[in-house]
Amino acid sequence: MNPITASIGQRYLMVLVMLFSAVTMTALPSTVMAEDEVKVVYHADFADPRRFSAMLTSVNNMVTHYQNELIEYDVRIVFVAHGIRFLSDDKLTGTPFEEDAAMAERRENNAGRLMALQNVQEVKLELCEITRSQVGLAKDKLYEGVILVPSGVVQVAKLQSEGFAYLKVE
Repeated sequence: MNPITASIGQRYLMVLVMLFSAVTMTALPSTVMAEDEVKVVYHADFADPRRFSAMLTSVNNMVTHYQNELIEYDVRIVFVAHGIRFLSDDKLTGTPFEEDAAMAERRENNAGRLMALQNVQEVKLELCEITRSQVGLAKDKLYEGVILVPSGVVQVAKLQSEGFAYLKVE
């Protein structure tokens, strides 16, 4: 339809269609337009319990926002190397990840917050099997619900290829 030769009624209809399209596209949240679920992976490969606490705060703030906005989410934390410290009460004596004073001081608080994220807000906890086996930590010493993945870095890369946003708290 040529806008110059179109009748008044046809022009009116074209304007309505364009307005409806513009309003519909701007009114929908971008997460709904892109997909029905937000996907985020946090990478925990560090030893500092204060940094881990900051990461837990970030994860909690994120999932709380999504819950308040009624947005479906899949948030995961993939633990590699030093990150194993945060998934067990074992002191990991004789390993490169051995408990230090800062870890001993913050372990109980961080563990409680981590378990709340997992049990209440359904954040998935995934541990690199290579790390676990190399330090000889028995599977039954891990916190309940920890999922073992063959390789943590491969899991992070896989999740990114599946559309997960990658976050690492520095």
